[in-house]
Amino acid sequence: MPYQWTSEPGATPQTLKLWPHNSLPARGMAAFVLTTFTLICIPAIPLLGSPIFWGLLPFLLAAVWGIFYALQRNYHSRQITETLTLDGEAAHLVRHEPSGAVQEWDCNRYWTTITKYERDGPIPHYVTLKGKGREVEIGAFLSEDERVSLYDELQRAWRR
Repeated sequence: MPYQWTSEPGATPQTLKLWPHNSLPARGMAAFVLTTFTLICIPAIPLLGSPIFWGLLPFLLAAVWGIFYALQRNYHSRQITETLTLDGEAAHLVRHEPSGAVQEWDCNRYWTTITKYERDGPIPHYVTLKGKGREVEIGAFLSEDERVSLYDELQRAWRR
């Protein structure tokens, strides 16, 4: 699961860290781009030394650069982290965006409502925390099953 309680259940404060999946690490991305470059160049080998090769080369390099750029953008957009801290009386949620922006929300734990929207939210099983007149999402980047599990764990943590 791409979230983890970093403190023992029942301990104060409880801290939950959430992050999106990272299925392709940097070494895997480099290997994929190199393999793509190699496979794209294989059909161009018979054309070496001909003017056709020089006409195709910019398009081959543009294709490899496009794949590299798309993977870099995807990696950068996955640099989201959320940290929920629960102490005896307060709940505090901090979200770090890929752009470096930080969003914070805090509320009295007693007045906080945890809601799971089965179908009414922007995504299925949308989990939110509501308190102090604001409703904030938590774990929107998780899969459906992980959001259901997160909702259950949040319910248990709030009861402790």
